[in-house]
Amino acid sequence: MMGVERIGVVGCGLMGGGIAEVSARAGLDVVVVESSPPAKEAGRARLEKSLGRAEVEGKIDSARDVLARIRMETSLEALADRELVVEAIVEDEAAKTELFATLDEIVESPEAILASNTSSIPIMKLGVVTSRPEKVIGIHFFNPVPVLPLVELVPSLLTSPEVTEQARALVEGRLGKRAIDCQDRAGFVVNALLVPFVLSAIRMLESGFATAEDIDRGLVLGAAHPQGPLALADLIGLDTTQAVAQSLYEEFKEPLYAAPPLLNRMVDAGLLGRKTGRGFYTY
Repeated sequence: MMGVERIGVVGCGLMGGGIAEVSARAGLDVVVVESSPPAKEAGRARLEKSLGRAEVEGKIDSARDVLARIRMETSLEALADRELVVEAIVEDEAAKTELFATLDEIVESPEAILASNTSSIPIMKLGVVTSRPEKVIGIHFFNPVPVLPLVELVPSLLTSPEVTEQARALVEGRLGKRAIDCQDRAGFVVNALLVPFVLSAIRMLESGFATAEDIDRGLVLGAAHPQGPLALADLIGLDTTQAVAQSLYEEFKEPLYAAPPLLNRMVDAGLLGRKTGRGFYTY
């Protein structure tokens, strides 16, 4: 397969919308599939707002031109002609494996690549439910996608080297990102280091050792972090943080990967961070 020109994205939340945006800004033909008409309209509004801001800031010439390269749909059948499809749905293994099995049947070209934006689920588990595990790879972007340059490339043991290089060419040559290579282990590189750090901050707060403000201020002022670990958890989403922790713990059985009770209770209560207006902070 030559360079990718037709890309599909499943999910138009923060991550899916960001992936769609950077792809369209790079001139690719983009189809985005959401689960329902209200979710589709919310995704479109998020894209319009982000692209409008990029135009005002002079990062793109025309938000309208970029939006014209994005087609929003609610049926996975719209992805049949795509050369690469990126899954960006909820961080749930059962939901992702079901989706990959379905995409395998829908995406017509046997050369098409099926990619996951998962932040923690082993790619092998997604590849083996398809008839093309050699074409399945992790392409993990970071939030906010239009701003952060890093992408983790995660081939499974069955992913062909050619697919990895095609993904690298897309990420670096077309989207202007920087790729790092990761082994197919839960958490990959960044989250395997970052999530235990965030969980440690939650345990520190839970124990009464320090306030959320002082924990975050300490890391910003004392370690030159752009934001503290608890504010970062709110940005990531506490449900996503919990899901990554669970995936890491399942893989490695290390206590430092176990989600603290406070995190579990906050997720149970729907206090998920910025996206719900309240997490460790109120927004």
